[in-house]
Amino acid sequence: MVLVKRAKTWADPDYEGKNAPAEILKETASTLKAEVEKLKNPKPRSIFSMRRVLFPLGIFLGALIAFSLIEPRDLQDLHAHLSLLLAEYELAMPEIPGLDFSRVEAEWQRLRSNIPEVWKFSNDGREFQVGEAMAARGLSAHHPVVLIPGIISTGLESWSTEPVYRPFFRQKLWGGFNMISQVTFNRDKWIAAMMLDPDTGLDPPNAKVRAAEGIDAASSFVQGYWIWAKIIENLAVVNYDTNNLHLAPYDWRLSYYNLEERDGYFSRLRATIEGFKHRQGRKVVLVAHSMGALVLKWVESPNHGGGGPDWVENHIEAYISVGGTHLGVAKAMTAFLSGEMRDTVQINAAGSYVLERFFSRAERQKLFRSWAGSASMWVKGGDSIWGTPEGAPDDAPGANHTHGELIAFRPPPPPPPGSSTYAGVEVTTQNMTADTAGAWILQHTPSSFQKMIATNFSFGMERDEGKLKANNEDHTKWANPLEVQLPQAPSMKVYCVYGHGKRSYWYAHSDEYEETTDRVSGIDPQCVDPDGACASRTTFDTPLLRKSWIDAEYTDESVYPIVRNGVKMGEGDGTVSLVSLGAMCVEGWARKRWNPAGIKVTTVELPHRPVATMPRGGANTSEHIDILGSTGLNELVLKVATGVGHEITDSFVSNIREYARKMRWD
Repeated sequence: MVLVKRAKTWADPDYEGKNAPAEILKETASTLKAEVEKLKNPKPRSIFSMRRVLFPLGIFLGALIAFSLIEPRDLQDLHAHLSLLLAEYELAMPEIPGLDFSRVEAEWQRLRSNIPEVWKFSNDGREFQVGEAMAARGLSAHHPVVLIPGIISTGLESWSTEPVYRPFFRQKLWGGFNMISQVTFNRDKWIAAMMLDPDTGLDPPNAKVRAAEGIDAASSFVQGYWIWAKIIENLAVVNYDTNNLHLAPYDWRLSYYNLEERDGYFSRLRATIEGFKHRQGRKVVLVAHSMGALVLKWVESPNHGGGGPDWVENHIEAYISVGGTHLGVAKAMTAFLSGEMRDTVQINAAGSYVLERFFSRAERQKLFRSWAGSASMWVKGGDSIWGTPEGAPDDAPGANHTHGELIAFRPPPPPPPGSSTYAGVEVTTQNMTADTAGAWILQHTPSSFQKMIATNFSFGMERDEGKLKANNEDHTKWANPLEVQLPQAPSMKVYCVYGHGKRSYWYAHSDEYEETTDRVSGIDPQCVDPDGACASRTTFDTPLLRKSWIDAEYTDESVYPIVRNGVKMGEGDGTVSLVSLGAMCVEGWARKRWNPAGIKVTTVELPHRPVATMPRGGANTSEHIDILGSTGLNELVLKVATGVGHEITDSFVSNIREYARKMRWD
């Protein structure tokens, strides 16, 4: 407490001014009276300085954003959902005299038409411009086109008739506003339905979720947030429709093996392509995004898609990989380790609190680990591709730390002295490369997850051509372009298209130690399978008490590359690292070892130049998802589809060729 000397007043017996003139005393009394009146009747504060205005203001802005996304058919869906909800509680829609909703749709369309294009979130006024420019050149549909979505792009819907799931039969559990409703009001049922069996990788008991079908399955994620819609719109201008255009949705939760076993996905994809070839008399153009860029081996395999060794040569004109995760994504590994990724740690404190209370890290971790399909994006190639503690191929000159350390640690505080709980626990602070990080993450996962990884995927690098040919019979290698060869299809063209200029990310981690084991997260790092079928590549000696998470409090923008919320920033398209996007395209497939037929590979990098006033970035964005609406990509797809793919040449804006030459390919 600070002591302040009180000034003397006229009431003090030794106050020098006690004989002051009456005028001074009168003035003092007047001043005091004015201050009292001011306290009794304070001046009203500005409305914007009052906290209570922030809540209604937030509601208004949220409603404004929501209404900007609404399409006319959403009004009908809203009425249907409300009727269904009231019916469950045996209530009826009230009849309000004099209230007519018949003109709501027409009035809403009129209001939307008066909104300036730049403020429309779902449309920006250039939906068909690329197609119109191609049509003006006299170009028209030539090759049939098949679109293959990436992970999480395809909508998933419930087909279970069990009583607990009947309220949302044939409704989307992934994608659309219905998903938001189910997550909000039926969270536990939604998690139970979406989670796969950890042992079989298939449907859990009583639940049945399947991929939505048709063009709409991946056109938009929710109304107003488009995915493939822009490409479909422009293809339609040059005479594409459902007779020569197909979107091939799939349940991205499943491993590739189970996609064929449960859904016959690759067999059906082969039949669709063969049908196009038979009816149109021309080979097909495949356009695959992200995780969808890893399907060709499965289609040609006699034991899966059933195509055969010459099937690709006879049926595929060109293969366009858009933002392909060829060599993996760091966030796939951290999601399995701790249920986290950049998207969950780089949000504000309020959002983080709500996320943890509503959908905890342990619950996300358990859900991610049941989705074997996302393990296809595990980082591949190890230290030969990604670097070592001494340096990485994509390190910038003068960097303060290297990208070769995939997982790094800040030293944790020592355990409490005298605590028997921590006996024998070794504090690990050694940073890890791609090789060591993979084994370390598996040590922190249940044996069921280890078994799933070992029986479905491989993440190494094979340089022996004889073994590469033998891998044509091993399905665990087919999601890794470093362990399998491109098809024997010399006439096929490959186009690698991706964005550059929006930072990708790597990760830094910290450890913590707890008194009890968190069983919700499924931590069981010891090999307990009775048949001993755990992954043999790891040593299961990590204490049960260890947990790991992204050190979101660690931010240092004074170093290069910068670290923000425990995430080390690097080059890429905002989701996938530049190394994963382009290294195979510019260097790996330039070698006969991985490209024995000498397939021509063209690489096109699209610079990220978003428009700040447009929520999705506009025509020149190249972010991982938004690139699907960019002018550059749409032009490339339409050129290949209409038969003028020869106009496309290599285009680079990054140093990927220099980085790739530094990798240990040989």
